[in-house]
Amino acid sequence: MYKSDENYTMLCDFYELTMGNGFFEKGYKDKICYFDVFYRNVPDNGGFAIACGLEQVIDYIKNLRFTSEDITYLRSKGIFSEDFLEYLRDFKFSGDIWAVPEGTVVFPNEPMLTVRAPSVQAQLIETFVLLTLNHQSLIATKANRIFRAANGRAVSEFGSRRAHGPDAAVLGARAAYIGGCAATACTLTDEEFGVPATGTMAHSWVQMFDSEYEAFKAYCEVYPNSATLLVDTYNVLKSGVPNAIKVFDEVLKPRGFRPVGIRLDSGDITYLSIKAREMLDKAGYPDCKIVASNSLDEYLIRDMLLQGAKVDLYGVGERLITSKSSAVFDGVYKLVAVENEDGSITPKIKISENVAKITNPCFKKVYRLYDNSRFVAVADLICLHDETVDQSAPLEIFDPDYTWKRQTIENFTARELLIPIFKNGECVYESPSLKEIREHCAREVSTMWESVTRFENPHTYYVDLSQKLWDIKHKLLSEKAFH
Repeated sequence: MYKSDENYTMLCDFYELTMGNGFFEKGYKDKICYFDVFYRNVPDNGGFAIACGLEQVIDYIKNLRFTSEDITYLRSKGIFSEDFLEYLRDFKFSGDIWAVPEGTVVFPNEPMLTVRAPSVQAQLIETFVLLTLNHQSLIATKANRIFRAANGRAVSEFGSRRAHGPDAAVLGARAAYIGGCAATACTLTDEEFGVPATGTMAHSWVQMFDSEYEAFKAYCEVYPNSATLLVDTYNVLKSGVPNAIKVFDEVLKPRGFRPVGIRLDSGDITYLSIKAREMLDKAGYPDCKIVASNSLDEYLIRDMLLQGAKVDLYGVGERLITSKSSAVFDGVYKLVAVENEDGSITPKIKISENVAKITNPCFKKVYRLYDNSRFVAVADLICLHDETVDQSAPLEIFDPDYTWKRQTIENFTARELLIPIFKNGECVYESPSLKEIREHCAREVSTMWESVTRFENPHTYYVDLSQKLWDIKHKLLSEKAFH
């Protein structure tokens, strides 16, 4: 189970240790390397993703250390030198990290996080950094899609029992909150992170009593100020809603309480919610909310609302916590440059017959460009680390997929996305509160054009390379093609 002070040093791919030993043996252990974390494809063929998981990466870096038990295990493998194992005894991250803040909108192929560190250190952290950013960014992105589909109605994360393990449940609920969910069913996420935990009853509560009426009555007697009743155990319209109304009249109203809601967890929820709303209103409970659950996602929620569903709150489980329709966030960790003894930087590139897998070399920074007239994001520009954007002059941006398509941007503001997180191994960044991260996410999404945020065939957002970076990349491509 994830804890902020847990030592996850050995949660790495074995080849990170074999490479580390090799770098050590060949005199490369102090060679400064630059690695970028970026992703290639937006989940669900959407227009953008939400960066998430940085706080857990920070905790991980702070707690990196090899224990005596770890050293003993590595020695037992029979392939690591004693000098390397002694080096690991005093291991501590001493490098630099830059990253986009959690909740930031990010696009394919642009750095979300950059590591500058000695080779052994930089290589060792690859697995944990990727698994953390990939998982939480995936869930935050899915949650934001569902949140937007609900069109102002609250969404609660209900997925712990279908998550892929304890950490996926706890941290997934955290990411879902950042993406827009208002609450979670996961109690531990509330205890650990302060995401509001909510919940009332399962069908087993109703089945436990001799009748549905008695079950509802008992619950309202115990929780008169927070009564939400599950009305679909037997028959929603013939018994569930009528019994709920009867108990509201007999137990809550005489004591001065109002019901919070009823929940529908099966059947034709659109139809049932419309009929239930009519019954509740007629009985004098127009303020009683209708909650819907049962294998929902952004498409089902959108369709229900288009069909006139009278639902006030959605509980979304398995299709959110596992991002069932697009279950992998394909973030990668790639070497982009090495630093020479004189401080100069040599760019590195990976070439593939699959054009999408060709990397962008060099130590870089990313600018987001905003139209000053409406303050909406119009393009991102990936530059060399020492480049600046001249905001006083027009800037020509190329389409990422069709280089013959271009637009000229004028009257814009440029904002750097990557900010310092670690400097010389020390954390220089204070993580915001979870509420602040969630608010940042909402602001970020609000700056995107509607053509980028739509679910089907979203507009491809412009992510361009500066001319200097473009020239270096194509020079390397030309050189390597004949190497």
